[in-house]
Amino acid sequence: MKIVIFGSGGVGGYFGGRLAHAGQDVTFIARGAHLAAIQKSGLRVDSIGGDFRVHPAKATDSPQSIGEADLILLAVKAWQLDDALAQMKPLVGGQTVILPLLNGIEHLDKLLAAFDHKNVVGGLCRISSFIEAPGHIRHVGVQPYIAFGELDQAKTERIEFIRQMFAALDGILVDVPADIRVTMWEKFVFISGTSGVGAYTRQPIGGYRNDPIARQMLIDAMNETAAVGRARGVMLSESLVADTMKRIDALPYAMLASMQKDMMEGRPSELNEQTGAVIRLGRAVGVPTPTHEKLLVALLPLERKARGK
Repeated sequence: MKIVIFGSGGVGGYFGGRLAHAGQDVTFIARGAHLAAIQKSGLRVDSIGGDFRVHPAKATDSPQSIGEADLILLAVKAWQLDDALAQMKPLVGGQTVILPLLNGIEHLDKLLAAFDHKNVVGGLCRISSFIEAPGHIRHVGVQPYIAFGELDQAKTERIEFIRQMFAALDGILVDVPADIRVTMWEKFVFISGTSGVGAYTRQPIGGYRNDPIARQMLIDAMNETAAVGRARGVMLSESLVADTMKRIDALPYAMLASMQKDMMEGRPSELNEQTGAVIRLGRAVGVPTPTHEKLLVALLPLERKARGK
């Protein structure tokens, strides 16, 4: 199986690195100093589950040089998706499976608009990892979890093949949910809430979950996102937010969402694809999202500054 990792940062670098280390045929799409380091010295992954290095590692910034892929793990930042869609086209053939691991939810509609529906499956992951230095990924928290499935809920051989491939990797939780869209929205409820409130308070998750005012803001934000999902026909349980808060209370105190980390360090972030997306989707179905609107008003100046606007 020819596997292409499109976006070789914390997520793509970790999961792609694990597959390559296990002997799979993996090519990393990267750029700049990160690409140069991988080509010269391989990909180094320092992980709470065990460090490893992939050397030599196949890496390029030219998707057209690879040919059609069997599986594309799409792990770019959500705001990089539009550029990625154009660059991916040479990789996609009739049998190619595109498995997105992006934060947010709107990317699914963009993928379905850009490619044949049979090429696209649903997917998500949970992990706390990032680029430590060029060619070097650091996994600092959360047991790696990956979930995927057909968007029409069919049980197919290709999904089972991918499941077995990831299940062979020690320490990764692999899931094929009954309805991948529900699972993606469950993550969106969690990540849009923690990203927005984390960036707003500029505290780690342990700080704002223990502050009564910030905790209520988080609950309100997640309830709004869940209401939007239900209005769009997604069968989210009524206990979702309460159950998510129990999970949040068990997370490491110092954990930061990736959007929050980017904003606090002055880099472009996924604010538009998370907080902005909740507001857009809410307006489309007539669901008010006042908490997310408050977060957007407060955070937009930081985002504009990071983008030089």
